[in-house]
Amino acid sequence: MLDKENKNVVWVLVSFILAAGLVISSYIITIGIKEVKGPDNTLSVKGSAKKQITSDLVVWTGSFSTQSQSLSDAYKSLKDSEGKVRDYLIKQGIKEKDIVFSSITTSTNYVMLMNGTYSNQIDSYRLYQNVEIQSNEIQKITDISRNATDLINEGVEFQSNAPQYFYTKLADLKIDMIALATQDAKARAEKMLSTTGNKVGKLSSANVGVFQITPLYSDEISDYGINDTTSIEKEITSVVTCDFEVK
Repeated sequence: MLDKENKNVVWVLVSFILAAGLVISSYIITIGIKEVKGPDNTLSVKGSAKKQITSDLVVWTGSFSTQSQSLSDAYKSLKDSEGKVRDYLIKQGIKEKDIVFSSITTSTNYVMLMNGTYSNQIDSYRLYQNVEIQSNEIQKITDISRNATDLINEGVEFQSNAPQYFYTKLADLKIDMIALATQDAKARAEKMLSTTGNKVGKLSSANVGVFQITPLYSDEISDYGINDTTSIEKEITSVVTCDFEVK
């Protein structure tokens, strides 16, 4: 009889412990659900946007030089070359006001001795000057940059540099690109949550990455960003990392 009563007591205790465990487990689960649904529950997603742009400004520079044992003769020769460069560019359809000549740089060459060292005796003077054109006539300036060395046939020691191409509305475009990248991030978040029953809430934070401006079809990227000036046709890429609340 006593053993039977003891068994009943044990079963009561076991039942009580199990019931208490279920209550505690339910409480923990409830707390867990509250944390998942709480304001600190966010989803971090990267969004990107790409757009093709066409350069609307070209900057081209060329350089020419003369050399003579006499500084005054070198200067006269350089001014003669400057006149030939100006006339050539005007014939190519460039307005004279758009042709910018730099100041003159002078280099002094000294006589080299038999032992390979230089003496204090002046051998000659070399004078340098640059010419620059900024224009929105992209193709015209590109053609000039390729053909300007024809000036060599006129006795001008001319060197043509590669043009640089720019997009002048870049500041406004960057704002639009950030908006497009943010929209892409939200669309990605909605797609990710579509299978869970959750929904995308408010944007809690966003981090804008560096812009990559590259030639078309280039896969080049840099942590510091890229600003290509070698291509007329370019592609701008924007990346934004967004944290969305999950509802």
